[in-house]
Amino acid sequence: MMNPPPARQQNPPHPESMNPALPNTLSRARPRVRVAAFAILALQLWASVTFAQVIKSVETIGMTVSNINRATEFFSNVLHFDKISDFEVYGAAYEKLQGLFGLRMRGVRMRLGEETVELTQYLAPEGRPIPADWRTNDRVFQHIAIVVSDMDKAYQHLRAHDVRHASTAPQVIPATNKAAAGIRAFYFKDPDGHYLELIYFPPDKGDPRWQQKSDRLFLGIDHTAMVVSSTENSLGFYRDLLGMRLAGQSMNYGTEQEHLNNIAGARLRISGLRATSGPGIEFLEYLSPRNGRPAPKDTRANDIWHWQTTISTTNAEKTFRKLSRGSGRVVSPGVATPAKTDFGFTKGFLARDPDGHGLQIVEK
Repeated sequence: MMNPPPARQQNPPHPESMNPALPNTLSRARPRVRVAAFAILALQLWASVTFAQVIKSVETIGMTVSNINRATEFFSNVLHFDKISDFEVYGAAYEKLQGLFGLRMRGVRMRLGEETVELTQYLAPEGRPIPADWRTNDRVFQHIAIVVSDMDKAYQHLRAHDVRHASTAPQVIPATNKAAAGIRAFYFKDPDGHYLELIYFPPDKGDPRWQQKSDRLFLGIDHTAMVVSSTENSLGFYRDLLGMRLAGQSMNYGTEQEHLNNIAGARLRISGLRATSGPGIEFLEYLSPRNGRPAPKDTRANDIWHWQTTISTTNAEKTFRKLSRGSGRVVSPGVATPAKTDFGFTKGFLARDPDGHGLQIVEK
């Protein structure tokens, strides 16, 4: 038998009627309080909409290479990426886009799962190689985290292809780090010396799609990680200015972290950010040792250590003006309009975050 509906309650008495001692000014002030409250709510709603509209997605992660045929072969044969496009461009629009005069560049896009990387070789002018003494706590450091279904098999696969180590061996984040416990990771290098990471997520960690059964060894790209000098400054740029959301944080230290980064005494504050779609962006702030070197201020897009994370925005011109006033640095002299068939967008520009990491902001 169904229970009868509850008796309808009368409206509660007005506060003034319950306490006649309350001053009459309260009743006179109430409309103004309500108007103020509605105004604040409207401002918050407007701010949230504006905030969300700055960045739509992380599109792709790119790196400059010295030999694109060799780089393509490495990502294809060793890491099982699929080649999806190959193009060569030059001209004023591309010089404006990259802030580099007289360029001629060849680009190759490679896909793994749902994510893509963009490899770029500057046929002219050629840039500088990655210095051999750069370390994982230098602020020029950036990598992509490639998700694997089996870390032991993936590591042996890299060994069979004589891939260069950056970590001592694959490491397991200990149970004392609850936010990342059980995650396995390994740093290695591509033929140019770019750092890359293999990452394995246990059943209770990471995006649910990494837990789906697959016969593939390499699954996709979870995030790109970069060393930052200050988490607060980077959050001010990526979250408060660009509109990405903070997805999680952890404090990583101990012998496992030291051997993963190959830095004695490594203690890191790690923060993960996400846009609506696409790979995440991860901050690595070294609390110790704090002897990491800043990125060269004269870094250009054709230097082999240059990475650029392509982010889609709703209005490139507006975002250009916003970043020109922000804490980053705009590299392009203005918003460029390359042929969409080459890059997949109609407008774009190159900028750098507070630590010098490259960002290509685009409008489709």
